[in-house]
Amino acid sequence: MKRWQRFKSSYFLYSFRRDPVAVSSFTVFFLLVAVAFLAPVIAPFNPYDTTIIDIMDAEIAPSWMEGGEDRFWLGTDIQGRDLFSTMLYGLRTSVIIGLGAVIFQAILGISVGLTSGYLGGRIDAFFMRIADIQFSIPYLIVAIITSAIFQLAFGVGRFEQMAMPLLIVIIGMSEWPKYARTVRASVLGEKNKEYVEAARVIGLNRRIIMFRHILPNTLTPVLVISTIQVAQAVMSEAALSFLGLGMPITKPSLGSLINAGFEYVFSGSWWITFFPGILLVVFTLVIILFGDWLRDVLNPKLYKG
Repeated sequence: MKRWQRFKSSYFLYSFRRDPVAVSSFTVFFLLVAVAFLAPVIAPFNPYDTTIIDIMDAEIAPSWMEGGEDRFWLGTDIQGRDLFSTMLYGLRTSVIIGLGAVIFQAILGISVGLTSGYLGGRIDAFFMRIADIQFSIPYLIVAIITSAIFQLAFGVGRFEQMAMPLLIVIIGMSEWPKYARTVRASVLGEKNKEYVEAARVIGLNRRIIMFRHILPNTLTPVLVISTIQVAQAVMSEAALSFLGLGMPITKPSLGSLINAGFEYVFSGSWWITFFPGILLVVFTLVIILFGDWLRDVLNPKLYKG
């Protein structure tokens, strides 16, 4: 209760309420995530249920256009699936991949950055050179190589089943150095402070000092990075799926939907790509806007009182 009272009277909440961009972007983000995870309840059709999908319903226009049907508000895709329902399920897939990739890269990057910054010396040099090498390798190259190896080793069918966890690992592995470098810089500024010296004097081991005392004081920049990285991970998934390296068409994501309808844009079925594209833009935009506000409000150098 006391924590809740402190939160209600905090500068963070005060600043949030007075910023219409922050309020609107967070509201839209929350609604989109809620709708995505409630897709099985909200969506009028289940795009995974092949018994209700008719190929003869393919490329039906939105209901307000000529040739549209009332049961398909945003039309259908090339497989005859209701586009509105498929977008909801696709958004859920993209959100899960985005959050999973950020959690993966955060755990890996924070562990490396914390260890590197606190221990220093050769360990620091070793981890930072690995981070430099990782930064120099585009994630698309990693995705192409990983996807090719996995498909050759286990087959295309197995790849489609493992596409989601594979994308989480690929995207996570390509972005962890951002966390590592940020946390390392914060640790270098914290490890020689009085409270850390006091912890050493009373005999606490390195692990407790690192994770219980230093880590909590490095989480502010990590929170800001994580917000932006969710948007980055969702866009990365969309890019990989658009190139045919991500989610298969049978398991919709925003990227795979855009990819599936791209070649039909100029034949008249523009809605198959247009509506998922708009949803992707809106989703990533609200995350970026909220992340920018979060960066400003948590940066004491920008506080204008």
